[in-house]
Amino acid sequence: MATYRLSTFVAAPPERVFATWTDPDRFPEWIGGVTGVTDRVGPSDEAGSRYTVHFGRMTSPTEILAAERPRHIRTRFGNAILKGESDATFTPDGTGTRIDQMFVTRGFVSAIFGRIFATGSYRGSFRGELEDFRKLVEREALGEQ
Repeated sequence: MATYRLSTFVAAPPERVFATWTDPDRFPEWIGGVTGVTDRVGPSDEAGSRYTVHFGRMTSPTEILAAERPRHIRTRFGNAILKGESDATFTPDGTGTRIDQMFVTRGFVSAIFGRIFATGSYRGSFRGELEDFRKLVEREALGEQ
């Protein structure tokens, strides 16, 4: 088991940040390799809901473990190379939102791949995805002003 922590500031209100974060249709825009989301059961921002994220032919069943709109979401995800939990909080911070995210991997293989994804800020890395998410939300927030 390995734990990785990330944070960033997004120049947009928590409601917008949370709504974009929990919209599975938007995942391909900021999560590296996502090709679609299927098998949706329940709203993607409520505990107990589930969906399957596709990375080409590889899938990652995901369950919402806890959610408090627009402040917090915790999910369990898993496939052959990466499985574990993600916990994200969205805190008002001046004119925007501070995102604090924690990944906890399960299993030896996931610990190895988690380390690879936690290193650097390339597209598809944990940091790279968080940066892509920040840019996406800020671009949209600026476009509506």
